[in-house]
Amino acid sequence: MRCPHLPEGFDFTDPDLLQARVPHPEFALMRRTAPVWWCTQPANISGFGDEGYWAVTRHADVKYVSTHPELFSSNTNTAVIRFNETISRDQIEVQKLIMLNMDPPEHTRVRQIVQRGFTPRAVRSLEQALRTRARSIVETAHAAAAGTGGSFDFVTDIAVELPLQAIAELIGVPQEDRSKIFDWSNKMAAYDDPEYAITEEVGAEAAMEIVAYSMHLAAARKECPAQDIVTQLVAAEGEGNLSSDEFGFFVILLAVAGNETTRNAISHGMHAFLTHPEQWELYKRERPRTTAEEIVRWATPVVSFQRTATQDVELGGQPIRKGERVGLFYSSANNDPEVFDAPETFDITRDPNPHLGFGGGGPHFCLGKSLAVMEIDLIFNAIADVMPDLRLLEDPRRLRSAWLNGIKQLQVRTPVG
Repeated sequence: MRCPHLPEGFDFTDPDLLQARVPHPEFALMRRTAPVWWCTQPANISGFGDEGYWAVTRHADVKYVSTHPELFSSNTNTAVIRFNETISRDQIEVQKLIMLNMDPPEHTRVRQIVQRGFTPRAVRSLEQALRTRARSIVETAHAAAAGTGGSFDFVTDIAVELPLQAIAELIGVPQEDRSKIFDWSNKMAAYDDPEYAITEEVGAEAAMEIVAYSMHLAAARKECPAQDIVTQLVAAEGEGNLSSDEFGFFVILLAVAGNETTRNAISHGMHAFLTHPEQWELYKRERPRTTAEEIVRWATPVVSFQRTATQDVELGGQPIRKGERVGLFYSSANNDPEVFDAPETFDITRDPNPHLGFGGGGPHFCLGKSLAVMEIDLIFNAIADVMPDLRLLEDPRRLRSAWLNGIKQLQVRTPVG
């Protein structure tokens, strides 16, 4: 393995690094010189008590690991690549109840059940309600901006709302309870950012709040079935449906994987449009159907997940020992010039676009891809109709996280009056 010449102690999962930027120059160096590279970490810094992980940066290698769950486990150490030194092993073990952190055959069983809620028909059934909500969200933000001279925070006023509404609509959360789901999911995802003053303990408490709320919702549907996805998933426990606690952990996955990631894709997408005005003009004129996929490639809201080798194996010419962790860096894979022409270019007409922003294929490919694409399409269509002359006021403020490419604030201005 050739030396990649990174600074001593450099770590792709350093939350301070990801708060400042996505390390695209370093990813490019890795792809050229050491596409499967051992990243040393001080013991316990990640919560796993080991000495580091293998950073996998090429598109082909990320895809290979993703499609071979028999060689690379999501369950052994979970899919989250870094917690922090305060988390206990028992707390990590609890995470294994979430589908993201399961391996076949258990993962296969649970996924076959929950995918009932994501059939093309089920997703299409949400479209009109979400279209109306997207328009309302943007019109409300536009009206409110009149009181501030046209300036507002795009993240809080627009990006956060539709993904939350989509998930709540999907599982039938009453409108008055939807802000609770939003608050709990924020606490689970933001524990690395000191601005939020949220500890691992608070994040764990928020997760338990979601589980308790969801179990109550499931119990209510068992008692009184309705025409919704919750009833389909839980009404006949023991007959190929979810138990109440399994449903609770499924909602945790939706709250983070569906809410946080789509919100960040929308925020990054708006920033990309405002810093590439020719693409915004093109979008307003033509509304290409390829737009959402390029936004997801460009944003790559999940920088990385991990797997753990189940046996001694070779990847990209590099021997990996059983039990060693392997980091799948989607942000790097989605900028691999062996796969994408001019990957540094934001091009909403890019086609084909085999990005890994929804995962690298295999059993953990994003269940809600079609819903996320719909949300992105709907919100940008509404923005183009209602706020076509939006302008960027300042650089985005980024989330401090070890694995999320998050935006906390994006100040923009729209003409008013």
